[in-house]
Amino acid sequence: MEENKKTYWPHMILGFLFVGIALSYWTVKTASSIPVHESNEFIMKYQQADLSINDILKKKAAFDKQYKIVLNDVAYKKIELENAKRAKDEKAVVLHQGKNQFRYSIMDHQGNALLKDANVTFLLTRPHTTEDDILRKNVQNSRGDYIVKDLNITKPGRYILQLKVGVDENTVGYMETPAYLKP
Repeated sequence: MEENKKTYWPHMILGFLFVGIALSYWTVKTASSIPVHESNEFIMKYQQADLSINDILKKKAAFDKQYKIVLNDVAYKKIELENAKRAKDEKAVVLHQGKNQFRYSIMDHQGNALLKDANVTFLLTRPHTTEDDILRKNVQNSRGDYIVKDLNITKPGRYILQLKVGVDENTVGYMETPAYLKP
């Protein structure tokens, strides 16, 4: 007499295959629904900065050897930032609701104002997004200072003020300053 044995392993294989396909579909659908924002480090796309980082750092070192960038006529405030690992205080420029203006001086290390004909680019951005960026190219020199006028800031939160100063093709300086608009 032959025993009637049932085997369930084909059903288990099909079940695992179905679960694997369902989890793969869910992963792809979830990952594609999350927006990806590009970084704008050094006032350029992340990929461009990554490809030429050695050249950027060499030009920045040449700039820092001769000059310094100073942000004038702004108020600073300590802001407590919290994340999952630790809390830290950050000294940030206080922004105002509506129109804002920033005045930069480019000086030598003795404090003499220099560079009246530099190629200056300004970027107001938010951390982790490029959605609200305000870019001003060819900021003009006015009495020795580079003034960025009429920046309308309405959304409260953290910002970053970035300035890129091109003296020549081998000397480029960068300044990045955190800023905050209180809600």
